[in-house]
Amino acid sequence: MWLELLLASVLGLVIYWFVSRDKEETLPLEDGWWGPGTKPSAREDESIRPFKVETSDEEIKDLHQRIDGFRITPPLEGSRFHYGFNSNYLKKVVSYWRNEFDWKKQVELLNKYPHFKTKIEGLDIHFIHVKPPQLPSGRTPKPLLMVHGWPGSFFEFYKIIPLLTDPKTHGLSDEHVFEVICPSIPGYGFSEASSKKGFNTVAAARIFYKLMSRLGFQKFYIQGGDWGSLICTNMAQLVPKNIYTPTLLLGRRFGRFLGYTERDIELLYPLKEKIFFTIMRESGYFHIQATKPDTVGCALNDSPVGLAAYILEKFSTWTKPEYRDLEDGGLERKFTLDDLLTNIMIYWTTGTIVSSQRFYKENLGQGIMVHRHEGMKVFVPMGYAAFPCELLHAPEKWVKVKYPKLISYSYMERGGHFAAFEEPRLLAQDIHKFVSLAEIQ
Repeated sequence: MWLELLLASVLGLVIYWFVSRDKEETLPLEDGWWGPGTKPSAREDESIRPFKVETSDEEIKDLHQRIDGFRITPPLEGSRFHYGFNSNYLKKVVSYWRNEFDWKKQVELLNKYPHFKTKIEGLDIHFIHVKPPQLPSGRTPKPLLMVHGWPGSFFEFYKIIPLLTDPKTHGLSDEHVFEVICPSIPGYGFSEASSKKGFNTVAAARIFYKLMSRLGFQKFYIQGGDWGSLICTNMAQLVPKNIYTPTLLLGRRFGRFLGYTERDIELLYPLKEKIFFTIMRESGYFHIQATKPDTVGCALNDSPVGLAAYILEKFSTWTKPEYRDLEDGGLERKFTLDDLLTNIMIYWTTGTIVSSQRFYKENLGQGIMVHRHEGMKVFVPMGYAAFPCELLHAPEKWVKVKYPKLISYSYMERGGHFAAFEEPRLLAQDIHKFVSLAEIQ
């Protein structure tokens, strides 16, 4: 009970602090230079260039040689995924990766959608831009920016894109048809990493707003999970008139009195297990990456098997916490090894695990609630999809503290942290629902 009282007190103080700052603010839309050296005096090249994912026999040969040199450490008996990635199952993943996974075929899949790059604030920004194959007569598509997080990539959206750009063909209503833009966060995948310290979510949000402006969009929808949700939040704080945001991601006895629904209570309690122990079990990576990202990054950037174990463990427990009780981490219950290894290969072939981890240091290295945007509310129409297996559940009344104009809150039927990758149809339906509500506001 003492823990519940402590957490309830902390939550109460946070809510009070937010409520006491109930005023509409915007972040300044400044400028930056994140490329190497000093900013050149010449005007930045704003051209948008086609890009294609490529590979080579030498790249694959090097990968195979490194995999062949992997040294296995046997797991403890009965440890399942409680100690991290179970090395017995890792042997299966590595064997598939070495002998059956076809990277050249997956590169063809990645090139299924049009890729582009453009220079913004000194960085080469990568994105895919997918337009509808067909439109109902007299209709124009709705622009939708979708932003990934860590340890994901733009590839997370490959299954949801056709549901948004061609909904009727896939059994959904074509009341809303989208053109989808999915960028890689700088330092992730094919987007160039910052050469300077301080590149945080606000800088990423500003760059993505400039990207959308460069593509000719004055108003557009945005969606994000993990870091993507914070980047989208910052975009709404920078340019609230241009943004719509669909689906970002106290004691049990008093839950109903405090306004929590039965479903909230199911997802929040027992508080000690669902919040305190979950944070303790799942936040080790967070502390490392927010303090010394380069140290562990050196190891991961040198070992493909180590990289796979480190990232895929998140796709196990973040998809469903109970998967840690399984010998195989439940990874193939929601994903294929081809899908999972394609995401790993994006990190491996671009060498971006270190720069992706630095994003934690830049955003959290100075502490929590020290940045202006953290204390600012968001006054644009917003939707929230509460997936039941997300690490921490946020009841509607909590979300409304930060987002007073919440117009859609959905208890999703199933799914966890990697919503677009895991449950693309459910997420697509919720995006359609939000847009319908936003258009009648």
